Amino acid sequence: MEKQPNQPETAESQKNEGFAIDPVCGMTVDLTKDKPRFEYMGETHHFCGKGCKEKFSADPEFYLTGSNKRRAKAAPKGTLYTCPMHPEIVEDHPADCPLCGMALEPMGVPDDAPNPELIDFTRRFWVSTILAIPLVIIAMAPMVGLSLDGVLPPYLSAYVELILATPIVVWAAWPFFKRGWSSILNKSPNMWTLIAIGVGAAYLYSVIATLFPSILPASFQLPSGKVPVYFESAAVIIALVFLGQILELKAREKTGAAIRALIDLAPKTARRINANGTERDVPVENILAGDKVRIRPGESIPVDGVILEGNSSLDESLLTGEAIPVDKASGDKVIAGTVNKDGSFIMEAIEVGADTLLSKIVDMVASAQRSRAPIQGLADKVAGYFVPAVVLSAILSFAIWAIWGPDPKLVHALLSAVAVLIIACPCALGLATPMSIMTATGRGAQVGVLVKEAAALEQLETVDTIILDKTGTLTVGRPALDETKSIDGISEADLLAIAAGLEKGSEHPIAIALLDAAEEGKISPAPVTDFQNVSGMGVQAKLEGDNLLFGNKRLMEQKKVSLDATNQSAEAAEGSGKTVLFLARNEAIIGLFFISDQIKPSAPAMLKSLRARNINIVMATGDNEGTAKYVASQLGITEVRANVLPGDKKSLVEEYQTLGHKVAMAGDGVNDAPALAKADVGIAMGTGSDVSLESAGITLLKGDIAGIEKAFKLSQITMSNIRQNLVFAFGYNAICIPIAAGVLYPISGTLLSPMIAAAAMSLSSVSVITNALRLRFKQL
Repeated sequence: MEKQPNQPETAESQKNEGFAIDPVCGMTVDLTKDKPRFEYMGETHHFCGKGCKEKFSADPEFYLTGSNKRRAKAAPKGTLYTCPMHPEIVEDHPADCPLCGMALEPMGVPDDAPNPELIDFTRRFWVSTILAIPLVIIAMAPMVGLSLDGVLPPYLSAYVELILATPIVVWAAWPFFKRGWSSILNKSPNMWTLIAIGVGAAYLYSVIATLFPSILPASFQLPSGKVPVYFESAAVIIALVFLGQILELKAREKTGAAIRALIDLAPKTARRINANGTERDVPVENILAGDKVRIRPGESIPVDGVILEGNSSLDESLLTGEAIPVDKASGDKVIAGTVNKDGSFIMEAIEVGADTLLSKIVDMVASAQRSRAPIQGLADKVAGYFVPAVVLSAILSFAIWAIWGPDPKLVHALLSAVAVLIIACPCALGLATPMSIMTATGRGAQVGVLVKEAAALEQLETVDTIILDKTGTLTVGRPALDETKSIDGISEADLLAIAAGLEKGSEHPIAIALLDAAEEGKISPAPVTDFQNVSGMGVQAKLEGDNLLFGNKRLMEQKKVSLDATNQSAEAAEGSGKTVLFLARNEAIIGLFFISDQIKPSAPAMLKSLRARNINIVMATGDNEGTAKYVASQLGITEVRANVLPGDKKSLVEEYQTLGHKVAMAGDGVNDAPALAKADVGIAMGTGSDVSLESAGITLLKGDIAGIEKAFKLSQITMSNIRQNLVFAFGYNAICIPIAAGVLYPISGTLLSPMIAAAAMSLSSVSVITNALRLRFKQL
């Protein structure tokens, strides 16, 4: 129902007059009708529909305080649409790209609705395929020695082919013709121009040969007197192009998974503390700046803010990629998407909605994804010259035959022009890159290199700079016990037994490292009692009447434990990038534990191979400068960037790109996602986060960094193979187009038969496919 022009000012007066205002949407509700209602704080609220009631019941305070109106003012308006191949094209409504004809896609956060273009193309593909199968059987049966005369008389076969092919060309291929026509109008010849011209020429010639065979010269007749038709060529080309488009659309659809995975890092609800002191779990979109939110153990932070009360340790791998949690106390900032480990605290929301760092990372990933150029651009660039050349050749051929050709001049002119267009049909060109990519990706998968985006293989060949994340890429990505140091003579095994007993049952990454070390050494955890967790600092307990403390330096200082005997060892370990844990018994240090992230065994050899390719190596990490430089020195890396945030890594990629470098980025964390997406090539470790995997064009299974060299090799041989395929595809045309135009007529006295033209076209396709399949046997 619509709002009334003169509404009463108070809810009570509204109800007395028989209507009320929906507190959620502001619509006028007729109280005489059976509308949803909800009792809250002794008052009945009325709603226009079930949806508004559900929103209100989930968070009444949000609507009664007018917070929904504040949120509405800040909400962005409208959706923009862009072309995946030409990101400079932006429209405020759904449309086709004026340059390539592809359907524009919504920018920003994708929804889960099915892609209408994918649905439409899938339907057209199946119709084309179902009709093309009998077409191919009818056309090819005589060529393989099979006779269909008993089923289909020869004089009817061409008419049956016409009936089968017409729905494919006229209905199914309509989007292709539309895009081809658009490319001509916009003076941007591309693959669609070739497809539209080639398919249209093959079909129109076949229609003439079927319905008006008498206008064709005898040289185009078979010994049986039948004029050959090429409906199956047009139909199969259309079906194959649809198959390629469906695969491409599905691949593009998956790029939104990176953004959805990022969004899922933030919780869907948050526990807001209302002005009256009550607490309620509400949708996270209802949290506004200034709201107080309670964070409980194990929960994700819903918005950016600052801690008001309490302390804890947070897993900030979202930002830094580091597995070791960071201690937080009153006054410290917290970021949406990071995970609270064990403490509880109250925070004030500062940045919400699109202003949170997580939302900005989402925007960065979406923007970087749209900026990528697909590998098909290589064929389009060539097509930009090839298409006008073919059309010009056909026009010149028609004109020459129409003026100087033998009688009937116009028939010969028409047939020569059609022969030129048929032989230029882009079947091989359409297969040149997809066949190489399909074969290469299969070969890559066999050796643990998964290629998600074809563009990655194109770009990787030209990369001259690679930015490597430290944690999880060059290193294992999880803490491990590096060394145990005894202070008062107690054995290392006994120290580890005590530490394992104190950490037993904990899921903290450092606890897992200690428990793994104890299990590997077959050391049983000590039976500690009176266990207490000291949030953000460590633990305390008792063992056989002795008081135990185990944790970081802050814990020891708080409990007045002297560290004089350990300062030198601790400082040296921290200087080499290790985390130091102290074990005290009865307020005296008895042992030190050094925790570090180990360098992957395959990293040195991989870096050596990159240097042999003259590739500049940069290490970027969210870790501190001391740890970063120590790891870099171990690997011979001279260029190091430490303490970098997600935006910093993306900016680092852009910095090198601005200087003219082609940049690859290798990482495994959520914090690497923007840089992975922005880089010319993103390489993700298979053991990393879902977000990094979705943001990268290449994934290395099991996080094997040696796969980087394999990826470079795969890119090199694939691009070489594609260029060879393009030579095959265009080489046949370069040779056969002049022949189709009639240059041999003075010698042979005949024009090139369309059947020969089709055979040449098929031969070029066979050559392309055979050449692409050679990639299956290449050594990487």
